[in-house]
Amino acid sequence: MSVEQVDLKEVQRQISRIVDPEVGVPIVEMNLIDKLDIKEGLVDVQYHATTQYCPPVFALKISQDIKTGLMSVKGVKDVHVVVTGHYFAEAINRQVNKPPPTTVPPQETPK
Repeated sequence: MSVEQVDLKEVQRQISRIVDPEVGVPIVEMNLIDKLDIKEGLVDVQYHATTQYCPPVFALKISQDIKTGLMSVKGVKDVHVVVTGHYFAEAINRQVNKPPPTTVPPQETPK
């Protein structure tokens, strides 16, 4: 079975669209991306916060925007996002990378 190739330029294009909501500047322009790896449809992104005390809601938003944007790229199966240099990094990383909830079909009630 062949693995669909992920276009690096499209991944980079998606990341360049992510804007820091606090300052209104793309994160790429602020050189916040530290690592970008793509292997067999899995994308790993590591970036650092603008400051250690960046409001957690903004750091979480950036992480979620990265994940959502990259999941829309053809061939991407999963995205793992890690923020570093933030006092709340562990919780943000846990939140953004947790697996989606599984839905359990409702059980019928006996008649």
